[in-house]
Amino acid sequence: MATEILPDDRALRVGRRERVLAQMHAHDLDILIAGRQANARYLSGAPQLWVAGTRPFGPVALIVRKTGAVHLHSTWDEGIPEDIPHENLYETMWDPRNLVAVLRDIEGAADARRVGTDALSPAFAELLPIAFPGAEIVDGELAFRTARRIKTAAEIETMRAGLRVAEQGLAAGLAALAPGVTEQALAGVLLEACAAGGVSTPATQDAAWVTARDHPWRRATEDRRVQEGDLVALSSGVLGDGYIGEVGRTWPVGQASPATERLYGRWNRLWDNLIQSCRAGAPAAGLLDAYLTAGEPLPVLPVARGLGMGFDPPVVTPTLRRTAESELLEPGMVLAVTGYVWAEGVGAVFGRDAVLIGENGPQILTSSPHREPR
Repeated sequence: MATEILPDDRALRVGRRERVLAQMHAHDLDILIAGRQANARYLSGAPQLWVAGTRPFGPVALIVRKTGAVHLHSTWDEGIPEDIPHENLYETMWDPRNLVAVLRDIEGAADARRVGTDALSPAFAELLPIAFPGAEIVDGELAFRTARRIKTAAEIETMRAGLRVAEQGLAAGLAALAPGVTEQALAGVLLEACAAGGVSTPATQDAAWVTARDHPWRRATEDRRVQEGDLVALSSGVLGDGYIGEVGRTWPVGQASPATERLYGRWNRLWDNLIQSCRAGAPAAGLLDAYLTAGEPLPVLPVARGLGMGFDPPVVTPTLRRTAESELLEPGMVLAVTGYVWAEGVGAVFGRDAVLIGENGPQILTSSPHREPR
C-alpha cells in the first residue's frame, strides 16, 4: 500500500473509464456526473478525502462521452492523474452559481442532449439545467452501477492487496484470542495490524464479538470479556486504494466441546453449498437456497454482496428474495459471501470470504484458513 497520495495506476483508470464510456453509450448519455465519492474515484482515479459522515450532493467529477475528457473538483494537484490536466480541475466555490458557470463552459456542455447524474439535491436539480441548457437531466446511477459490478483484471489485483492486509489483521486478532481478553482489545489489535499493513481506514470498526448462546443473531452482552468455551467472531475489513476487502472467521476459546465441533461441521456443509452456488449464469437467489439445502435458517444479515468501491451489486438477502431471483451472477463479479450457523447453548459460527465469479467456476480470493471440525 502506498504511503503517499498517488493516483490509481494507469491500468486501473483506463479499464474503468472504458467500462464507463461503454455504459454511457448503452444509456445514451453525453455527460455523466459523479456526486458519490466511490463513483468519483472510479471515474477519475484520484483518491478522495475520506470522511466518516455523509456528504451533500455536488458534481465531484464528470466525463464527456464525445471527448473522453474528465473534469474533477479539486483544489490541489496532488494525487491527480496526469491524464486530467490542471485546466480540467475546478475549485470549491461558495456560490453554486459560479460552479454552474464553470460546468457550462466545459467543452460539450452546450451540445449535450442527455446528462446523467448518480444523485441529486433540490438545489442542483434547479442549477444543472442552467449548466446544460439543451439537455435532459436523467438518472445515471444505473450506468455507474453496471460498469462497477464487473471487475477488470487490474481491479482484482488491487483488491487482492487489500484483502492481504485484512487477513493480516485477522491473523493478529486470532493470535490475541484468549480467556480474559476484551472484545475492544481484540478489535484494537486487529485494527492496529491493518494500519501496520498500510491501511489506516477500516471498512468497519465492529471487528470482534462474543457470539450469544441464547439467541441466533445477538452478541453476548453480559460481559464483553472473552471466557473459556466462547465462540468469538472476528471481522476484518479495510478500505485500501479505494476498494473494500473483508474476511471473517469464528474461533473457539480453549477446548471445543463436541457440540461446538458439530456446529463447525454444519458450517462446513453450508459453506460447500454456498461456494457451489457461485457459478456464472446462476441466479443470485441460489445463495439463499444454499442455506435451505443445508437445512440452515436464513440469517438476517446479507448472505452475499458485491465488493468493490463501496458496496457494489448484488445484495443477496432474504428480504430481497425477488431481486435475488432476477439477478444473475456474471464472470468478474467479486462477492463477500457469508456463512452463518447457530446452536442454542453453543453460539454462532460466522465466516466471510471474497469470492470471484469466474468463467470456469468460483475462485476464493482470501486465503485465511477455516477451522476444521475435529
